[in-house]
Amino acid sequence: MHDEQQKYLYCGEEIMARAELLATHTEVPGMMTRTYLTPQHQAAAQQLIDWMLAAGMAVRRDVAGNVIGRYEGLTPEAPALVTGSHFDTVRNGGKYDGLLGILLPISCIAQWHRAGRRFPHALEVIGFAEEEGVRFKATLLGSRAIAGSFDRKVLDNRDADGISMREAMAQVGFDAALLDQAAWLPHTVRAFVEVHIEQGPLLLNEDFAVGVVTAISGATRFTVELSGLAGHAGTVPMHMRRDAAMAAAEIGLYIEQRCSGQPGLVGTVGMLEVPNGAANVVPGSARFSIDIRAGQDAMRLAAVADVVAAIERITERRRIGLQLQQTHEASSVPCAPWLQEQLAAAIGACGLPVRHLPSGAGHDAMAMAALADVAMLFVRCGNGGISHHPDETMTAQDAAHAARVFSRFVEHFGA
Repeated sequence: MHDEQQKYLYCGEEIMARAELLATHTEVPGMMTRTYLTPQHQAAAQQLIDWMLAAGMAVRRDVAGNVIGRYEGLTPEAPALVTGSHFDTVRNGGKYDGLLGILLPISCIAQWHRAGRRFPHALEVIGFAEEEGVRFKATLLGSRAIAGSFDRKVLDNRDADGISMREAMAQVGFDAALLDQAAWLPHTVRAFVEVHIEQGPLLLNEDFAVGVVTAISGATRFTVELSGLAGHAGTVPMHMRRDAAMAAAEIGLYIEQRCSGQPGLVGTVGMLEVPNGAANVVPGSARFSIDIRAGQDAMRLAAVADVVAAIERITERRRIGLQLQQTHEASSVPCAPWLQEQLAAAIGACGLPVRHLPSGAGHDAMAMAALADVAMLFVRCGNGGISHHPDETMTAQDAAHAARVFSRFVEHFGA
């Protein structure tokens, strides 16, 4: 048992060290920012390739930029057990979001390779090239390409420098016309299992090292533009005002109230601005975003309907012009019960308590569900569960726990 613990402690320390090294591939020194197909993104991809090769995998890179390592099985034609996550980041993000789900299986496979151990099925580890949607305002690009659901319209999206996604791909040698070649056939995939930090406080607050995800929440997003009437802050009576900012504030408070009190339902106004605002001017316009999520689609859609109705009531009463545009709609993705059971069994076999919980954040597993049943193993993060932030953190001990659970899961997969 001591030797086994040491083996996984080594995995945990290796994962943490490699996360630190990957953090050096950033577009802004001292700030973790790595977006799709930038030179730093390409350097990170090459580093992943090197580690996969050293772990005993055959490695390829598809036309979407995904890095794919294959640890061959005893029956090459058998459907593969697939795992992985993304290696792009948000701006000024953390070191473990996405990366944990690539680095952990690489370290586990290296252990099996050194021991000469193979499984009836192949293991495929995917470093998805893009998940966050930062550079081209389109998410899950890597996993959608593999799942065959890539929306070609986003190839015309442009970054802050005016470069289209199609042009950015061509600059690094990827031909967008060949994206269909990145799609996998469903019969080649037995299941997809993603390891990811929780990005929330539940495991930390309840003292669980890992957790089994039950479902990935669906999401509805809007952009809202309100048009009122600007006026002098000192001369326009309160009852005559058509204040766009106050209308936005009332809408935001309604969203907060409507999405409170139902476990799993959340509503967020993430961006709020008053264009050309001034301290002595009644705001004539306001712009903001809405993001509503829930693990159950019926709960989310009921909240969305109530919020839209409230927006229309508030703007009509306040005599405010309204432009409401839905920008995103994604259904919730349940994790397969049979995979949840096997993950829970692996956790229990490792002597750890089992916690089931939903994922409020979106993940590559959402797109991969079009190919096969999916599951997720969440790993505790520190600092109150903060993520998408430089203070995102986790411990080598928890990385070791997760590596041990993942190894147990793979070694007994389908048994």
